[in-house]
Amino acid sequence: MDQASSSKPLDRARQLADALTVASDEIERTRRIPEPLLSQLHEARLFRMFLQRELGGGEVHPCDFLLTMEELARHDASVAWNIFVGNSTALITPFIDAGAAREIYADPRAVVAWGPPHGGMADAVDGGYRVSGRWDFASGCHQANWMGVHCRIKEPDGSLRLNHLGKPTLRTLLFPVEQAELHDVWDTIGLRGTGSDSYTIKGVFVPEAYSGTRDDQALRRKSGPLYAFPQQQLYAVGVAGAALGLARAMLSAFAELAAEKTPRGLARLADTATVQSDYAKAEAKLSAARAYLLETLREVHASAGEIEPIDTSDRIRVRLAATHLIHGAIEVSDWVYKAAGVSAIFPGTPFERRFRDMHTLSQQIQSRGSHYEAAGRVLLGVPPENYF
Repeated sequence: MDQASSSKPLDRARQLADALTVASDEIERTRRIPEPLLSQLHEARLFRMFLQRELGGGEVHPCDFLLTMEELARHDASVAWNIFVGNSTALITPFIDAGAAREIYADPRAVVAWGPPHGGMADAVDGGYRVSGRWDFASGCHQANWMGVHCRIKEPDGSLRLNHLGKPTLRTLLFPVEQAELHDVWDTIGLRGTGSDSYTIKGVFVPEAYSGTRDDQALRRKSGPLYAFPQQQLYAVGVAGAALGLARAMLSAFAELAAEKTPRGLARLADTATVQSDYAKAEAKLSAARAYLLETLREVHASAGEIEPIDTSDRIRVRLAATHLIHGAIEVSDWVYKAAGVSAIFPGTPFERRFRDMHTLSQQIQSRGSHYEAAGRVLLGVPPENYF
């Protein structure tokens, strides 16, 4: 057994700290993860944390995943983001044909990328599906060797295929990246290195075996507590880990700045009562939110069954804890940026890029404030309007 197989992913991520730091400027400039860093990430098996063991994955505990995301994001948030997405897409494997899953992940550098659902449609044809269209926000597509699309399915008679709830099913279709045309449009204020570009496909045929739907958890082939977590909950954990690492890095950098900086006409920052108080509050806010999510994940994972997915109340718990951490991390980063003054506004400081990365992360669906409302509905006994 090699070291990457026997050690925890957090330990492997820590070993890459220097490599991440060295590559960070190039990642920002080129909007890509360069070599040799990309190979090092694969060798550390960080794209395979959520992948099934029989496919060469780790099936790691969600707490280990969160802590690994935190560590990676402390050094480069774009890398952390693409690692989180590459792990999240691997969660489709329990819902597709076992042979197809083995083929995709036989390559030790296998990564699947896709954009979020947007109303796309695929035609059911003999042996599979025919699909065309454009999708956006495909984080990690430049490291991917397989792509995916999420589509409703139009039957040969023109009707929409329905799921077990009587609603139009959403099916994920997978195909080699060479069948997609990537469009270089990801020129954003932050998370620039994720390469979350758009892509189009034209008349691509996807065999049935390379498709699956997560609408019905009863179709899941793989048992175990990790796979009892619906993908959206683990997506939320990934975003929370990236936010946590960014905020932690900014808070640590501020402590170093405060020990040295004396603003004109004022005392040293570290000697200022207001700064002392606010820094302590920021530390408490971040650490408490981190502990809340870790404890929630431990409890939900420990009570999860082998077959049945976690229930609505546990989904709410994970969603609420992840949302709380994301929002707390954003608030901490905002305080650090303001408290650092002009020391935070120049490129190359420990604050400026991380502030931009955090406020790009804040616009992602997992960061929505409406998750509080949805959680509150259920906590108050009101039936949920949406699936968590």
